[in-house]
Amino acid sequence: MKQIGVGVIGFGTIGAGVVDILNKNGSEITRRLGGKLKLVKVADLDIETDRGVEIDKGLLSTNVNDVLENPEIDLVVELVGGYEPAKTFVVKALENGKSIVTANKALMAVHGDEILAVAKANGQDVAFEAAVGGGIPILRAVREGMAANKVHTIYGILNGTTNYILTEMKDKGEDFGKVLKDAQELGYAETDPTFDVEGIDAAHKITLLASMAFGKKVKFDTVYTEGISGITPEDIDYATEFGFEVKLLGIAKFDGELVEVRVHPTMIPSAHLLSSVKGVYNAVYADADYLGPTMYYGQGAGRNATASAVVGDLIELARDKMNGVSGRVPPLAFNAESMDDAVIKPMGRVKCRYYVRLMAKDEPGVLSRISGAFGDHDISIESVVQKGRDTGQAVPLILMTHEAVEENIMDALEKIASLGVIDADPVLIRVEG
Repeated sequence: MKQIGVGVIGFGTIGAGVVDILNKNGSEITRRLGGKLKLVKVADLDIETDRGVEIDKGLLSTNVNDVLENPEIDLVVELVGGYEPAKTFVVKALENGKSIVTANKALMAVHGDEILAVAKANGQDVAFEAAVGGGIPILRAVREGMAANKVHTIYGILNGTTNYILTEMKDKGEDFGKVLKDAQELGYAETDPTFDVEGIDAAHKITLLASMAFGKKVKFDTVYTEGISGITPEDIDYATEFGFEVKLLGIAKFDGELVEVRVHPTMIPSAHLLSSVKGVYNAVYADADYLGPTMYYGQGAGRNATASAVVGDLIELARDKMNGVSGRVPPLAFNAESMDDAVIKPMGRVKCRYYVRLMAKDEPGVLSRISGAFGDHDISIESVVQKGRDTGQAVPLILMTHEAVEENIMDALEKIASLGVIDADPVLIRVEG
């Protein structure tokens, strides 16, 4: 029986999950593959800590070259994370004639073009299903299932940590800081949660999704990114009053010319499918011309779900190795020669509805001056809610606009700030759907 040698770099949570699946589901994988995935070597700086999985100690090494230079290894799984040394390891493996499976969204979002070029030059493949949505097979769905379509729009809840925090804030009425601390204690948030709560992790993922969906090279540094640390329980309550839920969304749209790609807190209708996605779960909602709207839901992180996606990629690349082919399906869904750089729509030109919360002075004429500033900038107000009365003091004034251009909203808020009628910076949340 044909054997495909596998090497793993990084024996942390996901690496242990990969080994566990290869151990327990090996016979099922062999039936699907018609060959055997053979674990040859696992490299990690720490090979003493018990990972809770069975593994022959002889397969463990602290020397990464025991994977990168091993002639018995056909496929390398990179689970180091980050940019370096992961990039160096991946490039060296490709140059040594080994295809790559990675869960590293940051690496692929920032250095994907270079890595895929090295892979092509060396007749190898790179698979990264686990980089977006954990165990949800969203990249395979976009790359192959939607191949007959033009994809117009993608909305994604792409980070389980932030979705958990927003869910808890709504359910318990607690503020961001308290819920974040609880999430860290439960292991749902990192000690340094910046990548998650500031939207960077989601931006890495929407970069890959947008590139794959639209056939345009989207650069990570062009993605507008805003996190959830400024969201308050009051804003979540007001959203509920208006019939919305607050989610951190990765949003990508393509009109045939300009690509709109952004990550920020977003209000979406409570009846929308994405509103039902709670806790640490992820979901991606896509709309394509012939397929129509579809949604993909599941565990976006965690050992088992992510390892499942990694092993799924191993099986796919092993099939190609067994058949002596590479590049059968382009990693980004489109032939590289047909992909040019995306022309990104500036945030100032984005159009959507807006939720605005102002701490406005409770004085005669204030509301008319505020509404006048919006009107002067071609912004129509859909509804207004004022909470409480305290003459001479500041009270919450909540406005929901009709669709407007972002630069007009920003100019209007700047004008309002200069009027002396508000006591704090405005809070703005974009509204979709």
